[in-house]
This record gives sequence, C-alpha cells and structure tokens, in this order.
Amino acid sequence: MKVAIIHDWLTGMRGGEIVLDSLLKLYPDADLFTLIYNKGKLNERIENRKITAAFTDRLPFKANKYRWFLPLFPTAIETFDLRGYDLILSSSHCVAKGVIPHPDALHLSYVHSPMRYVWDMYYEYFPKRKGLSFFFYQTISNYLRTWDAASSARVDHFTCNSDFVGRRIQKFYRREYEVIHPPCLPQGTKVQNHAKEDYYLIVSAFAPYKRIDIAIEAFRKNGKRLILIGGGQDEGKIRKNLPKNVELKQKIPREEVHEYYAKAGGFIFPGLEDFGITPVEAQSFCTPVIAYGAGGALETVVSGKTGIFFPEQTVESLNLAIEKAELTKFQEKDFQKSVNRFTEEKFINQIRSAVDRHK
Repeated sequence: MKVAIIHDWLTGMRGGEIVLDSLLKLYPDADLFTLIYNKGKLNERIENRKITAAFTDRLPFKANKYRWFLPLFPTAIETFDLRGYDLILSSSHCVAKGVIPHPDALHLSYVHSPMRYVWDMYYEYFPKRKGLSFFFYQTISNYLRTWDAASSARVDHFTCNSDFVGRRIQKFYRREYEVIHPPCLPQGTKVQNHAKEDYYLIVSAFAPYKRIDIAIEAFRKNGKRLILIGGGQDEGKIRKNLPKNVELKQKIPREEVHEYYAKAGGFIFPGLEDFGITPVEAQSFCTPVIAYGAGGALETVVSGKTGIFFPEQTVESLNLAIEKAELTKFQEKDFQKSVNRFTEEKFINQIRSAVDRHK
C-alpha cells in the first residue's frame, strides 16, 4: 500500500508525536503531511522522511505563534493532494482528520481529542465572553464546530486513545470508535522499584486546564516537598506563586526526569486529561499516582493498586488523597500488570489489525 500520514503540526516531541513515531515504525515508507513544521524539534525517524507542509508553514511567526492561524487550518488541511494513496492515517487533535481522501482510499483516524477549545473546554479556553472579543471567538468557534462535525464523515474508521475521548466522538460526530491506548512504553518494560525519597512530583505542561494551581496550594498547606518539571503558558503565573517547599525545574535531560520519577514518593496528576502519558510513566517506576478521578486517568490508574483518586479539584480533596496514599501499601506486581496495557508493540498490533479489518 501507498500510505499517507497526516499530523496536525510538528513543533516538538509530545504525546501526539510519540504516537506518530510508532505509526512511522509500522509504515516506514509513508509520506508525512502537516500544517506546521519546525525543523530540528522532532526525532530522527520523523525528520528523516518526506514531509509535505501546507501553506500555513510559510506564514510569519509560525515557530511560536502557529495557534494564531487556527481559523486557516481547515482550509490548509484540505489543500493536500492525496490521490494515489491507498491508506490515509490521520493523527488528529485539531483538523488532521478533515483531509479529503480519494474515494478508493481507506481513511483511519487516530483521535487524541476532538478540538477541545471549540467543544467541551470552550469556556475554559475563552472565559471572557464580552464585547467584540466574545463576538469574534464565538463566530470563529461556530465555524470550526460546523466544519469539524461535517468533516468527520470523511473518516472510514475512528480510533482513539481512551474511552473518555471516544464518548466525545460519539457525542460530537455521531460515530462509533475503537479504543487503542497510545504507545507509552517499550515492549517488555519491566517496572523499576527504587527506594523512595520524601518528595512528590509533577511532570506537565503549564496550561490552565492542567490545574497546577491546585497542587501548589495543596502543598503550600501541607508543607510537603513538591517538584514541578515543565513549562508553558502559565509559567510566569506559577513562578510568582511558589512557596518555599515547591521547586520548579526546566529543560533537564530525559534521564534526569526518569530519576525524579523513580525516587518520588508519589506523582500528582490534578488535571482533567484525555489520556495522560505521564501517569503511565510514573507507574513504570512503581511510583503511585494521586490523580483527579475523571477523564483518562480512570483508564490508566488502578484505584488502590497503582494510585489513589481524589473526587474534587480542590486543595482539601487532593490533600486527603495524599494522606490516603501514604497509608496504602502498593505492590510491584500491580504496577507491572498496569503498565503492560500501554506498550508500543500492543499499539502497533492493534493499529495493524484495525487497518486489516477495514481495508
């Protein structure tokens, strides 16, 4: 088969790009199409192939301000000429699933999430709903929602990273879906059980919906040590509000991040996520996860076995869960059983099977 893989944008190695890397292992001769390509930000497997970028890649400020071009993305994704391809795989959290396939091609879409900023999290992303700004955001969002729902008909088979995302596919697109968990860990991963030290850990982008603010306030109150690893749009706000027992670390090597995972007494996951790779990584080091009990965490963390859930996104609820985790005896075999669900080989086999069933 001649294969095309569509990915929204190539601006760094995050969860979506880990999925893309595995898709390229499965189809090493596939051509890659994207809206934005910041060369040098991806691994060798992704960069060492034919990459076709849309006209949006030639716009000014695309390196850091590409999200400004969101209203142009539906038009841009439809410019790709996919004639001659037998299989189209779209890796989509924005508009990639909206490419126009040839009638004879199979289009399988792996959805990380429908566009959250125009669907379920619209009011979190755009909280100020007054005047001209409200009119502008509402008009653009209405257009994007209409296009997003209509373009879902171009997909032959939807796959997604969690049942949490799948239920939104059903709600917004009125389509069935197949859950294929993302490739978080190498095949045959053996959990590592290190001696734990007296600190807790967060590894995360600093965005509002991640709710890092809850964790900071919880640790301000409980006085325990918390290490934050990450960066992003809320970085300035977070820096201004750190108590002495909360440390911020940035741009550290991946091996050092693994050391923090291994020695942490617990991993804090306070946001509502579609899936969340970091809790799986924490479990691979036998580090219990204290997570908000909703969204993708319910599918990655096993309550009482590999972590503890807190029912409300409040300081009090999080601190009660931390206390409960400290009294819980976690076992290595439970962590191993949990992480076995999220290996790369399992992901690749399930994608291959889905393609075979629908071609």
